[in-house]
Amino acid sequence: MPEVAATAADKGMMERCVALSRMAADHGEFPFACVICSGDEVVAESVNRVARDQDITRHAEMVAISAAQRALGTIRLRNCSVYTNVEPCAMCSWAIREAGIGRVVFAIESPVMGGLTRWKLLDDRRLSKTMPFFFRRAPDLVGGLLVPEAEKVWSDWHPLLWRIIKRRGCLGSPYPPIAVIPNPGEP
Repeated sequence: MPEVAATAADKGMMERCVALSRMAADHGEFPFACVICSGDEVVAESVNRVARDQDITRHAEMVAISAAQRALGTIRLRNCSVYTNVEPCAMCSWAIREAGIGRVVFAIESPVMGGLTRWKLLDDRRLSKTMPFFFRRAPDLVGGLLVPEAEKVWSDWHPLLWRIIKRRGCLGSPYPPIAVIPNPGEP
């Protein structure tokens, strides 16, 4: 699979996302964050709100997707990119696919819960072929962007818990970061 470098805009948005994840940790949440853009314009951003709202569905991606849909006045977010400091989980990946988001950029892999490295939802082309009305093309995927910066937020937040998470293989990868997983031309 050919690799394509992430853009300067990707780096800037991921830096913003990593800064937001630090804010989540400062407010008693796990340090997850999400930024959604249309082109270079930020449409919505959020941190995890699970603890604050006492609601397990309030992942940063889910909150940001809802906000982006309201801001743009549509449930379809085809021309949008999602930036997350951690690979979206399976629940968030379903929402990303159904919203038709065109691009997903993340830092840290999630081999246990991830919608790409574990469950393959983000790049499942069978969804596109079987249910094209709801799941058109799979999004373009960029992984491994700013991993050291994203991991530092986690280790600063709770050093012992971060070591346990890493040792158990919940987050992070023993492999070098992936630059881009291009989406070959799909219908």
